[in-house]
Parts: sequence; C-alpha cells; structure tokens
Amino acid sequence: MKRWLQRYQRIGIATKQFIFFFVVTFIMFMALALNNLRDAEALFRDQVVRDAQQLIGRTNQYLDSYLDNVQNMLLLLSTRDDLFLEGHEEEAAKTLRTYASYNSSVARTLYLVREDGRVYSNAQVNYEIMGNPHLESLYRLAMSNYGAMNVSEPYDSPLSGKTIAYVLPVTDRNKSQTRGVAIVEIDLERLTGLVAPLLVSDNQTFTIISKKNNVITYTDPNDKLLPYVPGTFLPQLQSSFLEQLGELPVGVRTMQSNANSLVVIKSSSNRLGWSLICFIKEDFFYQNVRKLYRNYRDAGMIWVVVLFGSTWIMTRHFTRPVRGLAAKMDRVRDLGALSHISVDRFDEIGTLARSYNAMMERIHTLLSETKEMEVKKKQSELKMLQSQIAPHFLYNTLACISSLARQGRVDDVRETIKSLVALLSFSFNKTSEFVTLAEELEGLQRYVQIQRIRYGDVFTLTIDVEEAALRSKLLKLTLQPIVENAIFHGIVPNKKAGCIHIRGRLQHGMLRLAICDDGLGMPPDTMRGLLLGRKETPSKYSFTGMGIINVHERIRLHVGQPYGLKVRSQEGRGTVVRLLMPYEEWIGEPPIRE
Repeated sequence: MKRWLQRYQRIGIATKQFIFFFVVTFIMFMALALNNLRDAEALFRDQVVRDAQQLIGRTNQYLDSYLDNVQNMLLLLSTRDDLFLEGHEEEAAKTLRTYASYNSSVARTLYLVREDGRVYSNAQVNYEIMGNPHLESLYRLAMSNYGAMNVSEPYDSPLSGKTIAYVLPVTDRNKSQTRGVAIVEIDLERLTGLVAPLLVSDNQTFTIISKKNNVITYTDPNDKLLPYVPGTFLPQLQSSFLEQLGELPVGVRTMQSNANSLVVIKSSSNRLGWSLICFIKEDFFYQNVRKLYRNYRDAGMIWVVVLFGSTWIMTRHFTRPVRGLAAKMDRVRDLGALSHISVDRFDEIGTLARSYNAMMERIHTLLSETKEMEVKKKQSELKMLQSQIAPHFLYNTLACISSLARQGRVDDVRETIKSLVALLSFSFNKTSEFVTLAEELEGLQRYVQIQRIRYGDVFTLTIDVEEAALRSKLLKLTLQPIVENAIFHGIVPNKKAGCIHIRGRLQHGMLRLAICDDGLGMPPDTMRGLLLGRKETPSKYSFTGMGIINVHERIRLHVGQPYGLKVRSQEGRGTVVRLLMPYEEWIGEPPIRE
C-alpha cells in the first residue's frame, strides 16, 4: 500500500485530478446502480429519474448557453463607453437596435442609463411613451456590486412583459469614471418556449425558480399537474407550494399536488442562483418495466463516456497552463536572456503569468542598471588608481638631482633627468591603460635607474623574460609597485646588497611573472594580510602611491577573480610575488607615448 501511495505522489497534478474525479464519480455511479438494480420497479424509477436529471442537466447547459449570449452582449455594450457621451444619442439608439435585432431570440429590450438619468433604448419611442419604473432600482442593483454583472428578480416590464434584467456598470477605458449602466431585459416567454418541448408532456412539466422563490418561466394554463391560484389572468403557482419548492433540497423527492403524487427532481443552482425543477407523475414509473433495463444500460454507457471525456478535458484545461508556466520558470538559467510568457488568459493563471513577466522585466532592468553601475565603478576605480603620483617621489628625486648638480656630476644629472622625464611620460600617457610587457619593463628600468642613482649599488635588477612574452598586453604600472615594495621594504632595510629578479614565461595560454628578492622577507601574519586591505597612506618612497593591493585589485577588475597576485615570503630569506594573467598578444604597433 505504501508503494502505491508513493507512486501516486510522484505523478502529475493532471493525472491525480483525472484519477480522483473519475474514480470517485465512477464509484458513486456504480454504488447507485447496484442499489437501483434490486428490483424492477426501483430500477425503472431510478432510470427515469436519472434520464430526467440528465435532461435537466442538459437543459441547464442550454440555459447557460442561452444566458451566456445575454452576458456576451452586455459585455460588448460595456466596451462602448462612448455611447454614454453627449452627442452620441443617435449612435446609441442605433447600436441598441442593431444588438437587439442580432439577438432577438435572447433580448427583448435594451437600455443604456446614464448617471444623469438619461435613458437610451432600442425601442426609444415606446419607452418615451410607456416608460419603465424599474430602471431606477435596476441602476441601484448594478451599482451595488460595482464591476460585476448582476441579474434582477422577475418583474413586469411595460416594454418586455414578464422579464428579468441583466445589468452591468460601464466605465471609461481607464476604469476611473462610471459612464452609466447597460441593461438587457430578456424574453422569458421565448425562453420558456425553448425549454418546454424538452421537459413538458402529459406526465411531466417543469418550472424555474429564483433564489427568492420567484417563478422565472411562463406557466402553461393547460397544465393539470401543479396547483395554481384560481381566477388569475396569467396562471400563478400557489405561494405555499412555492415555499415548499424553495425548501426542497437538491435531488429527488416526492410531493402531493392536487390529486397527483409527483416525483420532484430539483437541480442545483446555476450561476444565477436559479433552480430548474421537473415534476413527473409517479404513476408513470409503472408503465413499462422492460424499457428500464435498456434505458439504464444506454444511459450508463453514455454517462461513463461523458464522465471520462469531461474529466480528462477539465483536468487538462486547468493544469496545462500551470505546467507551461512551471516549464518557463524552470528554464530561467541565464539572467541575461530572460524568457517571456505569452498570456491569453484572464483568470488567476493569467494573472500569475503577467506577474511573472513583470518580475522578469524588473529583474532585467535591475541587471542592466547593476551592470552599468559596475562598469562606471570599474572605470572610476581604474582612473583613480592610475592617476596617483606621489609628491614624495618627485621631491626626493629632484633633491637627488640637486645634490648631483652640486657635486658636479653632470652625466648623472643628465641621465637622472632623462629617466625621470621618460618615467613621467610613461605614467601620464592616456592613449591606453594597457602596454606591452616590453614597454612595462622599459619603464621599470627607468624607475630602477633613478633609485640606483639615489642609493648606489645597494641592489641589482635582473630580467629573464622569454621573447614571446614581451608582446603580451599588460596593465600599465603593474611591475613598478611590486619592485618598489621589494626595494624599500625588503632590500634597503636589510643593510646589505640585494638582488631583484624578474622571470616571465607563457604557459598554457597564461602569462606568468615572478618577482623575487632576497631581502628581509615578511612574517606570516603580514604576508597573509598583504592582499586583504588597502594602505591608508602611501609610502613616502612611492612613485604612484599604489601598493601591491592596488595592483592586485586592478588585475581582478579587468580580467576577473581567478587572476591577480600571490605572495610567498620567508623572514630572512626574501619574498616572491607571482602574477597570473590571461595571455593576449598586442596586435599592431605598440601604443605611442605622449
């Protein structure tokens, strides 16, 4: 049992609904069949009753389709809010006459009632002569449940006779202002004439009552089965009998009327709250028992087929759009290409689909805004990082040049100024933020030359970069901060001569650079925190004010998170900074410095 329950839980909603509705209804039908087959009299009785119930069901469907035409016509009228405007009187009357002629089998009289009380009708002349005292109450009925279609109780209309009215408020296209109310009085006499051939015979009749026990249909004066009030022009059912009908539950009951024992079959209320009640003489059930078996067999087969088909259609109708919506949502993987659901429904599923589309559009907008802000942030960050030129470096370099001049070292002054001009020109060049690795090394050597003139032979720089790597694109001023850090934090404080070595290789489509020094090194805590936070103030020895963390962030801003710097250091032995970037060869001539 548990295994079957698990299988049932894994199947789809549509299959669950189909199994539930079909099995439950089929079991109920079979239980009823076994009970009715106990004897011929009961079988025949139940068969006739069931036939009558089916007939009532079909009649109710027929009534619904009949009344749907009224609703559709009223909905079409509600779209013509322009007919309520001043100056459209003739067009309103003409439109109402057109609608009335096309729907003559349904509607008797059509009205458009404006807020100021002005009334247009398809029978305008008759209305102006006879009027209609019920329009005011119908207008209130329409406005009492604003936005929904309402149906009145039966009443006697001067233009339509005994009738009921469909009413619907009409607003402007923005749904902000009520134009008036559209009213359709239906032809109850014709409605009765359409239904009567289906349900009226010598042994059978019918009536339709509203929720307030008012008779909807016209009454046949030749009917002998039901109790009528004597002496009335139009036959009216006795009020006590109507009260009994109103108290009857849905289904089959037996009642006494005049000298007849009647089997009463009452249908469930339709959308308007109406109940169709069929009356059959009880004596009729005993006329021909043999017909019962054939009728029951045929009705049973039809019932199973109809049940199977209607259950399948109903379950698919409700679950197919849900499955489609779920499939669309499940395919949302790439937020850059969000899917859109076409909506052709106006129920809850349509509302859900439209909400989903609105959410996807908002997500797309937010993604676009976020990407735009990221690009702006990235550009601003890069410009800020590359625009820093530390004044301490210029001051110290100029002081060094002054000292060399006082010593008469003209050649050193010339070389120092030449290196400083080349270095500043390289740094301020705005043609591109990228340079070749060869240009970056050239600028680095200019910087090292200035520092060597200041500090003498306290350090040496060696470069081992393979030829193919020299044309690789590299962010400008990437190596200088690393070498600067090696000089002033590794070698100079060590009080002895040191060496800085740069090694570059291309491996598996990657540019790999290693900057090694044999200086003081760093303790583990300092090494781990080196790439985690930015210095608050630049070093007084700095050329650009950009530390290693700035270089690391610039690389990641451009090429992504997997790339950047890695630092390894050991106290007393030195530091190694490894740089990893995707290899991209410089196409064409290298950028010209300004």
